[in-house]
This record gives sequence, structure tokens and C-alpha cells, in this order.
Amino acid sequence: MLYSKLVEIYSQLEGTTKKLEKAGIISGFLKGIKKEHNRRDIIYLIQGNVFPESNSQVLGVSEQLTVKSIAMASGLGNEEIVSEWRKKGDLGDVAEWAMSRKGKSIVKNKELEVERIVLNIRKLAQLEGKGTVEKKLVLISELLSMAAPLESKYIVRTVLSDMRIGVQEGILRDAIFDACFSMDDKTKENEVLLQKAYDLTTDFGLVFDYACEGVGKLREISLMPGKPIKVMLFPKADSIEDAFRIVGKPAAFEYKYDGFRVIISKSKNGVTIYTRRLEEVSKQFPDVVKYVQKHVSADNFIVDGEVVGYNPLTKEYLPFQEISQRIKRIYDIEKLEKELPIEIVLFDLLYLDGKSLLEEPFIERRKALEKIARPENYKLSLAKQIITDDENKVRKFYDESLKAGEEGIMGKNLQSPYKPGARIGYAVKLKPDAEELDLVITKAEYGTGKRAGWLTSYSVSCLGKSGELLEVGKVSTGLKEKPEEGLSFDEMTKLLKPLIESENGREVTVRPKIVAMIQYQNIQKSPTYTSGYALRFPRIKVIRPDKKIEDANTLRDIEKDYKKHKG
Repeated sequence: MLYSKLVEIYSQLEGTTKKLEKAGIISGFLKGIKKEHNRRDIIYLIQGNVFPESNSQVLGVSEQLTVKSIAMASGLGNEEIVSEWRKKGDLGDVAEWAMSRKGKSIVKNKELEVERIVLNIRKLAQLEGKGTVEKKLVLISELLSMAAPLESKYIVRTVLSDMRIGVQEGILRDAIFDACFSMDDKTKENEVLLQKAYDLTTDFGLVFDYACEGVGKLREISLMPGKPIKVMLFPKADSIEDAFRIVGKPAAFEYKYDGFRVIISKSKNGVTIYTRRLEEVSKQFPDVVKYVQKHVSADNFIVDGEVVGYNPLTKEYLPFQEISQRIKRIYDIEKLEKELPIEIVLFDLLYLDGKSLLEEPFIERRKALEKIARPENYKLSLAKQIITDDENKVRKFYDESLKAGEEGIMGKNLQSPYKPGARIGYAVKLKPDAEELDLVITKAEYGTGKRAGWLTSYSVSCLGKSGELLEVGKVSTGLKEKPEEGLSFDEMTKLLKPLIESENGREVTVRPKIVAMIQYQNIQKSPTYTSGYALRFPRIKVIRPDKKIEDANTLRDIEKDYKKHKG
């Protein structure tokens, strides 16, 4: 298929913010490619990638390398490209401008094919070792040289994983549903089936491929060890009484551990570990791989659990922020294993010996987990649990959890299935009323005086009702000047600088990638921010590299907390 046809769709999608319009645009396009041999790849490109979400490969293309590629392809100087980048704030737009400047000197023998785009960009992820940067430069500039100006814009956005066309999960799901199913098959049951297929695979290319063959083919999709799966999410209960109201009596109650969520698989290809962001971290946690291989006696399985850290000297469990740095680190792993040891806590079993357990009752999944797991302190354990219908026993268990340094407790319906990606009343969390929210950093401001050169003040946003980001305030406390004292201004600046999209004096707008846990005193109404609300006395507690933008708190959460404080 010609890449220009896909670029037309990109342009149409970028031209509207309405979800229904976007779904309609994609649906009409998908109806015309159902017979294409590379239809999976086309879906990935619509998502702004050349791999499914379940693939852990990264392209490793920096903005600086992209600048050089645009310069090489257009014949312009690096300085000229950077100058235009400062004006436009988007290297995709810069590529279109630069290739337009080259203009009629471009001689195109034939139009660019989707296959060539995918081939070159996938090669970027495979390169390593000496000369990698130069080889990537050649691959990108080669595509840009062959592309029309508008095509160049979206090639650059693809290699930077920054497509900016607003294709969210629900939009693509609805488009596939409309494009692939006949009127008779457009039922609520099949809509649920399509969502389930995605939740099990996190691969819309595969889902579209199967959906093109009909509902029966789609039903063949099942769990696959080694592939990531969306975790089941847990809403918050207001009290023990409220927890019982939601999950029923009797119920299982477990410690809520202050770590980060992981899905761990074992198959013939070995052990793989995915975070709730669907990022593979197997290399970062060889200790988890080792513990699972030794302490879980089954050949193939998928388990849900939490990685928690502890002090190697005192054996006291540590808060999440102490071990969060291990998620992103790919060097000095052996050193970090000793300095920041971890324990894996398992609490659910989703797949065992070729059989999915998602529809099995939770109580049976837990029993099966207990049969295959062999706990050992500070290596692998099962979530501490009681089963009861007595509120007093739960209160005592809750207090014990807090004294042990954990976050609180979970309440779980004994007969519930496991619903990947769902936030429904099969399980709830109970935590003390610490006022904290997971919010997205969308702007930052350079400091002055001794903090000059650092980004020291940050605008934070929640998710609006349509998935848009709405500001709820600025935060400038909670960070340290010295890295050894905790999360520092220097560390935050290094995280945010590569994400800068535009500058206005000391303020910069950043690409929304960083989720931070923000503590605050209360919430008040405010016309200053786009959410209509403002946090009072906010401070950054920790960065959450394990969470995606979609995991951030919503405007509904803000409104709920405001009403609670007001009451």
C-alpha cells in the first residue's frame, strides 16, 4: 500500500478532536484494507509505531539524531533545523518545512510504500554496537529523501513515537468494530468480545487481523504466556463497610504492598516480566527471574504480583520511591541487586499449564497459586490474606498491615473472575486518607538564582472526561537540591528536557509522559486552571515510571475529593 494513502488519514485525524469523527475516519479506511497482506503493520502505524504494544523493542532515536537526519535529507544546516524547531516546537512540522524547502530538487522514481517505512524503522530497533548512530542516521534520512514533504512529517513523528493524531484505545477499538462486523454482528456481546481480545493481547494489529476473519476467529484469541496483559484495576473503598458492600460477604482481604505491579510469565522461552505500562523489565530484574524459576513449580503460567523493596541491612520494607529507579536502569544491575534488593509478592494466577484461569473464581485461583508457589522470605511470598465476614477482624488486619509499613489492604470478591484492564467491583483497595493523586506533568518553569538551569516548578494535570489533560495546579516542593537526598531538581530536569515541545520565556510545555504522585492539603475551585479546580499546598512525593498517562487520576476523582473536603 502507498504510504501517501495512510498520510491522508493522519492529516484527517489531526484535523479533528472529536472521537466519533476519528473513529469514523479510521473505520472507513480500515474497510478498504481488510484484504491487505500487511494489515497488521498498518494498524501499528495508525497507532504511531511499527510494533504492537506487547513488543518491548525500542527505536532508540533521539531528537538530536532526528535533527541531523532532517538536515542530511534536506541539505540544510543543523543550525537552521534547530532554529525552525524552536519556532514550531515539533520536529515533524520541521521535517515537512525542510523537505518543502528542498522542493523541486527532489526526483522521485516511485512513491513510498508502507512496507519500506516499516522495514527501515524496524531496523532502527535492531541496531546496536559500534556505528549504530551513523547507521540510524542513514536509515532515517533515506526515508526522508524518498518521501514527499507531508510524508516526512509523519515519518519523523513515528520514529520519535510522537504521532499527535489522538488515536486512543477506545477510538481504534470502535473503528475496528464498525469496519469488521456486519450489522447482525454489531451486538453488545461482540463489542465486549473485541475489547476482551485486546485486553488479552494488547495487540490491535492481531485483533484487527482476526476480526477481519469474523467473530468466530476472534473467539480463538486467548492468553499467551510471554505476552503482556492489562492488569485488573481496583477502585478505592471509603471504609470497611463500603468494601463489604462492593465485594460481598465473606471476602478475602490482603495486604496492599507499597511496590509496583508486575505480570510475570513463564513459557518455553523463559521468564518475562511486564509492568502495568506493558513495558518489559526482565533484564532490570534478574533477581525476580531467578526467584520465579526457583520458587514457582510449573512449566508455563502467568501470575499477577507486586515487586517490593527492602533494606538489605535491617530487612525493613521500603516505600516505592526507594526502588523505582530500578525500573528504568539497564546498567549496573548486579550492583543495584545488592543495594536495592527486592521481594516478589504474588496474589493472583491467571494461566496455568495451557489453561486460562480468568473465568475461574478468585478463591480457586488463589488455591492453585498456593499449590505451585514455594515462599521464601525476602525472595518470593504470597500476599498475606484472611477470609472473613467480620468487620472487626478486617479492622485488626488493616491495622496490622499499616504497622508492618504497608499501604493498606485489598478486599476481594471470592467468586469473581479476573477482568484485564477493568476497574470494576471485584476488588477494592482501602488506604488511610492521605491526600494524594497521580497526575501528569504538562509544563515546567526554569528556576532562578542558585536553581538557575533547573526546571523547578511543574504544572500538573488530570484526565478530563474525554481523555484530555486539564491542569489542576503548579507544584514546586518535594524535590531536593542534592541527588543523594532523594528525587532532585537535577533528576527531574533530565527527565523533562527531552520532552520540551515549546518555550515561552522561562516556561516550557512538555510532552505528557511523566506521571507523578502529588500530595496536597485539600482542593478548591479555581478559574485559573482548565480543570476548574486547584490543589492547595501540593508537593511531589515520587515519580511513577510504572504508570501510563491513562493511569492518572481523573476530573471525576478531583470532583469527588473536592466534595469530600467541602463536606
